[in-house]
Amino acid sequence: MHCFRERVLSSSNLGLVRYLFPRFFSRSPILFKRIKQTENEIVQMFTAEIPKEDESGIGVHSSRRRNNAGRVLDERFIRILKIFKWGADAEKALEVLKLKVDHRLVHEVLQVDVDISVKVQFFKWAGKKRNFEHDASTYIALIHCLEEAGLVGGLWKTIQEMIKSSCSIGQADVVKILRVLGRLKMVNKALLAFYQIKNRKCKPSIGTYNSMILMLMQEGHYDKVHELYNEMCNEGSCLPDTVTYSALISAFAKLGRDHLAIRLFDEMKDNNLHATAKIYTTLLGIYFKQGMVEKALGLVQEMKAKGCAPTVYTYTEIIRGLGSAGRIEEAYSIFLDMVNGGLKPDVVLMNNVLNILGRGGRMAIAIELFSKMESLGCVPNAVTYNTIIKALVELKAPVSNITAWYEKMKATGLTPSSYTYSIIIDGYCKKGNLEKALLLLEEMDEKGYPPCPAAYCSLINSLGQAKRYDAAHELFQELKENCGSSTARVYAVMIKHYSKCGRLSDAIDLFDEMKRLGCTPDVYAYNALMAGMVRAGLADDAQSLLRKMQENGCTPDLNSHNIVLNGLAKAISPERAIEMFNKMKISNMKPDAVSYNTLLGCLSRAGMFEEAAKLMKEMRSNGFEYNLITYSSILEAVGKVDEECKHADT
Repeated sequence: MHCFRERVLSSSNLGLVRYLFPRFFSRSPILFKRIKQTENEIVQMFTAEIPKEDESGIGVHSSRRRNNAGRVLDERFIRILKIFKWGADAEKALEVLKLKVDHRLVHEVLQVDVDISVKVQFFKWAGKKRNFEHDASTYIALIHCLEEAGLVGGLWKTIQEMIKSSCSIGQADVVKILRVLGRLKMVNKALLAFYQIKNRKCKPSIGTYNSMILMLMQEGHYDKVHELYNEMCNEGSCLPDTVTYSALISAFAKLGRDHLAIRLFDEMKDNNLHATAKIYTTLLGIYFKQGMVEKALGLVQEMKAKGCAPTVYTYTEIIRGLGSAGRIEEAYSIFLDMVNGGLKPDVVLMNNVLNILGRGGRMAIAIELFSKMESLGCVPNAVTYNTIIKALVELKAPVSNITAWYEKMKATGLTPSSYTYSIIIDGYCKKGNLEKALLLLEEMDEKGYPPCPAAYCSLINSLGQAKRYDAAHELFQELKENCGSSTARVYAVMIKHYSKCGRLSDAIDLFDEMKRLGCTPDVYAYNALMAGMVRAGLADDAQSLLRKMQENGCTPDLNSHNIVLNGLAKAISPERAIEMFNKMKISNMKPDAVSYNTLLGCLSRAGMFEEAAKLMKEMRSNGFEYNLITYSSILEAVGKVDEECKHADT
C-alpha cells in the first residue's frame, strides 16, 4: 500500500514539498528514498495534538482552527485541500482526522479559501456519502461560492439540483435564491425557479412575491409585475402589503398607466395600509405630469396630516412640478421652507431649483444660491455647471459670461462632458460667433470626445442661416463619417437649409436616405421638407406628404398643418384652404393665430371680403389678433378692387 508520505516525497510532488517545508528542504539523496510507514504512523501524523500547558495553565493550539460552534477544523486538512485539491489524499485525511461528514463540515469546507473546483468536488462527494443528504443551507452556501466565482452555468445547475432534490426549501431560502439571480440579472431564470419551487416545494409568501416583484421592477419588466400581482390576488393566500403596493404603483407610473397607479393608491388606503413617502412622491409625479397641480399640493397636505414626513425626493418632485407649471416663486418658497425646517437638500434637488430659476429668468437668485451650495452640504457637480451655462445661453447672456463659467468649471477639477460642449457651442452659434464654435468643436475632437450630434446640429443650422451651405454640408458629411449615421434632428436641419436655398431635390434625397439608413423621420424632418415643397409651389405634394406622415405613425403638429395651409393659400386655392381650415377646427389640432392670418390673407387676395370680415370677427371672439401684415394686405386688396370698379365705370 502506498502511504501518504511516499506520495508526498515522490518527484511529481517535489514542488509541493518545497512549498510546505521551505526551510527544511534539501537536495540530499536521503530525502528521495521511500520511507516505509505503518497504518498507525499515518494515523499518528493526522492525530490532533494534545495542547501543551503554558505556565498559566492555558492550553495552546498550534495547528487547529476553532469555529463558532466550538468544533476544531484542523489546519493540516485545510493545507492538504489547498495543495492536493480534492481527491484520495484529502479523503484519507478526513477519515484519519475522524471528521464527521455533516452539514456543519460542508459549510466549513465551503468557507475555506480554496479553488472553486475543490469546493464543487467536495460537495458532490459529500452528497454521495451514506447517511448524509444536502439541505437547503448547504446548497445555498455552494450557490454563493459559485456566484463569487462567476460560474453562472454551474450556479443555475446547482439551483435546479436543489429544486429537484428531496430537501425542503423554506420562504427565506427562496428569497436568497431570487436575490442571487437578481444580482446576476437572470430575471427569466428567477421567474422559472420561482414557479418551480411554487409547484414542487412551497407556496410563496408575501415576502417571496415582493422579492420577485422588486427584481422585475429593478430590471424594467413592469408588465410582469402586473401579471404577478394579479396572480397573487387571484390565489387569495397572501394579500399585498405596503412594499407590494409601492412596487406596483412605481411600475404603473413608469408604464404611463397613471389611472391604475392612482386606483392602487386608493385601494391601499381602503385596506388600512399607510402609504410611505416613496408612494406619495410617485403619486405627486403623476399629478404634476397631468397638470393637476392643486391635486398634487393637496396630496402633500394629506401626507403631512398622516404623519408621513416629506423626504428630499418628495421636495424634489414638488419643486420640479411647480417649476414645470410656471409657478417659480412658489417652488422657490417651498425650497426655502424646506431648508429653514432643517432638511438638507442634495445636489439633485439643488440642480432642479437652479434649473427652474434659470428658465424663469431669475439668474441673480440662481447664482447667489449656487454660491451657498457648499454651506448647505452640496458640492456642485458637472450637471450644476451645465444647468447654469444652459440658462445663460437661453437668456442670451454675453459670450464672456458663458466662457467664464466654463473656465470656472474646469478650474474646480470637473471635466466638461460632451453635453457641456454642445451647450456652449449652441450659445456661440446663437451669438453669431461661428469661428469660436468651430474651434470648440475641434477641441472636443482633440480631447477624444465622440461626435456630439447636438453640437453639430447647432453649427449646421447657424452655417445654413449664414448661407454657408457648402460648409454646412461638409460638416454634415463629417458627422456621418465619424458616427456612421446621423440623428433625425440633424437631417431635419440640413433638409430645411437645402429647401431654403432652392435645392429641393437634394432635400428629398436626404429624406429618402434617412429612411434607407433606418433613421425614422421625425416631425421636424417632415415639416422641413413640406416647407420646401410649399416654397417651390408644390402645395399638392406637401399635402400628400402630410397624409403619408400620418400613415407612417408620425403625428403632425400645428406647424405641419399651418405649412400645408399656407401652401394651399399661396396657390390661390381658397376653397381648398377653407376646407382644410374647417377640418382643423373640428379636429384636435385647433387653428391658432397663424392659421387665421394665413386664411385671411388668402381670402383677401381672392377678393372674398365678406368671408374675410366674418373670419376676422370669429378670430377676435376666439381671442386672436390679426397681424399688421394681414390687415395691410386686406386694405391693399380692397384698394385694388375699388380701382378696378372705377375703371369699369369709366
